[in-house]
Amino acid sequence: MNKIRITKKFGFETGHAIYGYDGKCSNLHGHSYKLYVTVIGTPIDDYNHVKNGMVIDFTDLKNIVKSEIEDVFDHASVFNKNTPHIELAKELKDRGHDVILVDYQPTSEMMLIDFAEKIKNRLPENIALHSLKLEETSSSFAEWYASDQ
Repeated sequence: MNKIRITKKFGFETGHAIYGYDGKCSNLHGHSYKLYVTVIGTPIDDYNHVKNGMVIDFTDLKNIVKSEIEDVFDHASVFNKNTPHIELAKELKDRGHDVILVDYQPTSEMMLIDFAEKIKNRLPENIALHSLKLEETSSSFAEWYASDQ
């Protein structure tokens, strides 16, 4: 059977502050993230199936990533729950802002680990998450590969 990889690109705007960092990124700031989600599987080989020839319908993949990541992280501010910025996070939340407190440092690397788990838990059994790429800026990105885990 032929294994095929398909990729869908997503975008979202998210603010974050890197707790304990020794540079400008310790301040609250934001990025226009681009997330590339690649899954791998065997195309459906059944002419009676409405998705014949597809590994997964791009719309189905979109719905998974949109509900787990895009809708949650878009225009939100992400903080490590142990940050000294916790008062700022609380004030933002009290003023109606979307604030996400996470158990990790909200770097691209750690966000990818979080995103991988969220996506893997929603994929059909016959489809595997192959890789993720998260662009933080036009020249900086992090990658996650299932084969490295």
